Amino acid sequence: MRIGLTGGIGSGKSTVAALLVARGAVLVDTDAIARAIAQPGGAAMPALAAAFGADVIATDGGLDRARMREIVFADTGAKRRLEAILHPLIGAICEQQAAAAEPTATLVFDVPLLVESQRWRAIVDRVLVVDATEATQLRRVMARSGWSADAVRAVMAQQAPRNARRAAADAVIFNENLSLDELSTEVDSLWHHWGSHVQPG
Repeated sequence: MRIGLTGGIGSGKSTVAALLVARGAVLVDTDAIARAIAQPGGAAMPALAAAFGADVIATDGGLDRARMREIVFADTGAKRRLEAILHPLIGAICEQQAAAAEPTATLVFDVPLLVESQRWRAIVDRVLVVDATEATQLRRVMARSGWSADAVRAVMAQQAPRNARRAAADAVIFNENLSLDELSTEVDSLWHHWGSHVQPG
């Protein structure tokens, strides 16, 4: 079974991913892949440098992610150019990692922009959305990243609204005021339910 896992920034999606891995799932993390290909010597760096110039290259030769965020937030055309470079590379590496897993494994594709990209709906069997209120998202991200409220809101504005994510979901975990134990219980319930209703394929 292929599970597409998504949620807004600060929703707790990464924690849910870790809980699924603890239950035996194989994680394919698109954010981690995106970071890897934009590191010094990464597969995306030549194309990124050609498309955006030296302005987005950090002193170590990797992508200056903060500068890239500024450009993308200010220019939708730049966002499309960035996605045209990254998405095919990320997709190819996702499939490589999926192919390397055991044939009977449950695969969890952690995709922050699953709803926005649409192509993922045809790739996964089930969509799991981790949801939280926007106020909670804001508080969590500010606490962990040190970003300003405006910076967090800018990222949230680039993501699908909560109602669109929930509408695309086969299941929603509302991660609001849940302890880690309570969140783990929610994941357990879903893991057993889906495991008993969907054959690996």
